[in-house]
Amino acid sequence: MIFRYTILYVDNVQKSMDFYKNAFGCEIRMLHEGGDYGELVTGETKLAFSSTELMKQLGKSPQKPDSTKPTFEIAFEVDDVQAVYDAAIAAGASPVQEVREESWGQTTSYVSDPNGYLIEICSAIRSTTNS
Repeated sequence: MIFRYTILYVDNVQKSMDFYKNAFGCEIRMLHEGGDYGELVTGETKLAFSSTELMKQLGKSPQKPDSTKPTFEIAFEVDDVQAVYDAAIAAGASPVQEVREESWGQTTSYVSDPNGYLIEICSAIRSTTNS
């Protein structure tokens, strides 16, 4: 089995992809000519977007995300959490949690994308034991 992609339902696919490109440096892999579906290159697993209108046409009832009541999060592991957090804010993200050091050996921060999806910007987890 391969975890191929995560799809976010958004009102404007192009605008959403442009945000992730500008905020996180994600490369646009493809955008369907109709503009209702697109994918970003994010390593092994793609981050994809589908328009809420397309989902409604397919009989789905997508709900608006709410970063204050998230049901999931997207996480980007980066080398410089502060720099990426600052870039995300400059690109239009809303701050949720400023950069902080966690007791489990990780640096974390959270933003909300312009659609309301919760995004964690974090470092790799460092060992907290002295072996």
